[in-house]
Amino acid sequence: MRLKILIPSFLLLLIASCSAPATTPPEPTATLITIPPTPPACTVFLTVPTPGAEAPSLFPPITDVDRSRGPANAAVTFVVYGDYQDQRSGFLVEALNQLQSESPDNLRVVSRLYPLVEDNDKAAIAAQAAEAANEQGKFWEMYDLLYTQQANWTQLSAGDFEQWITAQAAGSGLDAAKFQSDLKREDIVAKVQKAWDDGFKAGYPGVPLILINGELYTGPRNLESLREIVGLITLGKRQFKSCPPVLIEKNRNYIATLHTEKGDVVIELFADKAPITVNSFVFLARNGWYDNITFHRVVADLFAQTGDPSGTGKGTPGYYVNTEFLPDLKFDKPGMVGMANSGPDSSNGQFFITLAPAEQFNNRYSIFGQVLSGMDVLQSLTPRDPLPGMEAPLGDRLLSVRVEER
Repeated sequence: MRLKILIPSFLLLLIASCSAPATTPPEPTATLITIPPTPPACTVFLTVPTPGAEAPSLFPPITDVDRSRGPANAAVTFVVYGDYQDQRSGFLVEALNQLQSESPDNLRVVSRLYPLVEDNDKAAIAAQAAEAANEQGKFWEMYDLLYTQQANWTQLSAGDFEQWITAQAAGSGLDAAKFQSDLKREDIVAKVQKAWDDGFKAGYPGVPLILINGELYTGPRNLESLREIVGLITLGKRQFKSCPPVLIEKNRNYIATLHTEKGDVVIELFADKAPITVNSFVFLARNGWYDNITFHRVVADLFAQTGDPSGTGKGTPGYYVNTEFLPDLKFDKPGMVGMANSGPDSSNGQFFITLAPAEQFNNRYSIFGQVLSGMDVLQSLTPRDPLPGMEAPLGDRLLSVRVEER
C-alpha cells in the first residue's frame, strides 16, 4: 500500500495564511477565530491541539538508533528523510540549523536516510560517507559538511567525489584510513541500499520528506514558514487554560512601563473605561507573557504591535475578551494603545500603539491606555511588516512589562 500524503489539521490555517498576500491596508491583526453569537466577557480559545513528539505515527517511532540533535523533550520534533545530493534537502537543513540556533530548547531534528539511488549518482556514496563518519562519532559533522558543501561536490563524478570526501574527512580530524575502509564496508553499503528499498516500498513521495511531531508535513518549507510553525506549537504549551481572575479595581490608577531594548515606554491604563481589557493585560504582564518578545509588526507612521511570544502575529494566550468601546476614546493622536482582535469580541493579548492619528481604527479595537512618555522610543523601532513567505528583519525586543498600582 502506498503512503497517503496528509497535511496536519493544526497547520491548515498557517499554510493558508502563508500563501495569500495581503490585499488590504495595514492594520493590527490577530489569528482568525470563530465568534459565538453572544460571547461572555472572556472565553477560552486554545490553539488547535498539536500532537506531541511521542504521538502515534505511520512512520517508525524515534529510538536510540536515530541520529538526533536537540533535547528529547523539545516541543517540536522534525524528522527529516533526506538525500545529501538533493538541493532541496540542503535548503531545508540550512533552515533547520538556523531555527535550532534560535530556539535550541524547543526544537529537535532527527535525520533519517532516504537516498534516491536511482536518481542521484552519488546519493549512495554520500550516505555511506555519513555512516562511515558515524563509526568515528562524527555523524553530525559529516552531515553538515555534505549539505553545506553541496556546491563543491554534487557536480563531481562518483570517483572524484570519493577522493574529495576522503580528503575532507582527513581535514576534519577523522582517521582517513579507517574512513576510507568503512566507506565501502559491506554492512554500511547494505544499510544505505535498504533505506532506499524500504522508502520506495512504503511509497515515500520524495525528499526532503518531513514529519512534524509525527505527522507528515507538505506545506511551505521556507525559513519564515517553518519559524512560524515552531513558534506556534511552542506557544501552545504556554497558553492559559482559563480566563484571568479579576486583578484590578476600576477606581485605582494603573501605570505600565514597557522596558524595550530601545528604552522605556510609560503607559497610563484606562481601568475605569476598559476594565476587561486592562485586567487581561495586567494578568498577562504579571505572568511573564510579554517578557522577551518582539515588536512583530511596526508600520512606519501608523502603529507598532507586539504581545505575541511566538513572534508570528498569530499567537494568542488561549482566551479572548470582549471588545470595549467608549465614545470619548478615539485613535485620534499618536500614543493611543489598542488591543488587537480578529473580529467583534475577540480581543487577545496582542496590543498596538499608534504612531500617528489612525481614526480608521475607531470602534474596531478596544482602547485601553495612552502613552505618557516614550514616543521617541516607539518612533525609533525598526519597521517590520512581513509579507507571507518573505523573510523580515529582526524586530526590536520588548524585554518586560511592569504594572504599578497607584
